Amino acid sequence: MPEAAARFHVAGKVQGVFFRASTREQALRLGLRGHARNLADGRVEVLAAGDAAAVEHLADWLRHGPSQARVDALTREAARADEAGEGFAVS
Repeated sequence: MPEAAARFHVAGKVQGVFFRASTREQALRLGLRGHARNLADGRVEVLAAGDAAAVEHLADWLRHGPSQARVDALTREAARADEAGEGFAVS
């Protein structure tokens, strides 16, 4: 299966609503590695690497996030798989 990597920036009500922890759960369920972290401007950055179909599933999930969140915008850019490291970190 082809490997893919992507960096997402999620804007809206995404901090303080378990967005990062929920993203980690989704990513681990999909077998992805990477990270989810809060940014100073109120967005969450998600880096995900692994099976291309799994990255697409995570991208679909990020469009709405957990029930407490409100996603106003989702941007995506290419990333290198080696940036993801091992496991899925939350910071």
